[in-house]
Amino acid sequence: MPKYLIVNADDFGASSGVNRGILECHTGGLLTSASLMVTGRAAADAAAIARDHPALSVGLHWDVWGEDERTFDISNLDGVRDEFALQLDRFIAMVGRMPTHVDSHRHVHRAPHLRPVFRELVAPLGVPLRRDSAARFIGSFYAQWEWMATNLEYVGVPFLQRLLQDEVREGWNELACHPGYVSPDFRSVYLAEREAEVKTLTDPRIRQTIDELGIQLASFAELATRPPHSAGGRL
Repeated sequence: MPKYLIVNADDFGASSGVNRGILECHTGGLLTSASLMVTGRAAADAAAIARDHPALSVGLHWDVWGEDERTFDISNLDGVRDEFALQLDRFIAMVGRMPTHVDSHRHVHRAPHLRPVFRELVAPLGVPLRRDSAARFIGSFYAQWEWMATNLEYVGVPFLQRLLQDEVREGWNELACHPGYVSPDFRSVYLAEREAEVKTLTDPRIRQTIDELGIQLASFAELATRPPHSAGGRL
């Protein structure tokens, strides 16, 4: 049974530097998909990149907080539904097509009271919802597992090679990542780490490892057209 791997970047549109890193990882690295934050400062630039690179699968990265810049009451389910509709409409207007998948900033859609709401909202779109689809989610490629405590080992080449060997299983898999470059239009506790991710995701050793392991790079757009061999994403 084949091993399909979707390499998906979150925070597309957050800044010009994030957009540049995502584009570099797509054109010169492993990146097959990205999740667009329509609330981001550089969302219009990200949408233009998406239109110019149709092979890049682009989904909706639902966001109501940014980097601690806004407040939003996620207990107000009517407000959540309205905000989803608003961001979906904005996505379609900006990109010119439907999203290929849906996820959320800080995985807020995974909150117990929001999971059924997002299932309801995404079902009519016929696209995958993160961790509720055939794609098994792999989120361990991240360099800050304690608040503001950076360990670049977790986004380095050797770590990703081990992750690809140990965690990518038969069927569909999604590897989440956060590549980007530091730019003045974005503040976050996760900045230098993004640049380290770019280096790893564009390193030719990773491509060699993928080939040796028989992993097939794919995108969320392809997930809808190929048999979903695994239901592991529902874990």
